Amino acid sequence: MNKVSDILSRKGANVASVGPDTSVIDALRLMAEKNIGSVVVSSNDRFLGILTERDYSRKVILMGRHSSETPVSEIMSADFPAISKDDTVAHCMQLMSTKHIRYLPVMENNQLVGIISMNDVVTETILNQQETISQLENYLQS
Repeated sequence: MNKVSDILSRKGANVASVGPDTSVIDALRLMAEKNIGSVVVSSNDRFLGILTERDYSRKVILMGRHSSETPVSEIMSADFPAISKDDTVAHCMQLMSTKHIRYLPVMENNQLVGIISMNDVVTETILNQQETISQLENYLQS
């Protein structure tokens, strides 16, 4: 069974991060520059939450707020279940599905060590299935 550590070793543990007082527009620029859909919000190496494109569209655009005047701390999502590197990909998929979230913070000793997305979980599942198919094909050919 694949684990979160497998995802992090494949994609890396680098996380784009901003401070809580960063304006939404600056966070969006960072996301566009790095071609990512979310940034971590942290202060003094402490994980506070995640700002996603969905947060922006629902809490800034639809509410008539201004992205240059709104700090990320006012619109970030902060209610995430923490996972560890030892958690299974299946467990992460279940959490994401039941809680209707697309990102999970990976914590170790109360420190953020990575973020995994629904895309990461799906990719890992596909890679695992391809490996199983390849092994079965090799077994059948031998």
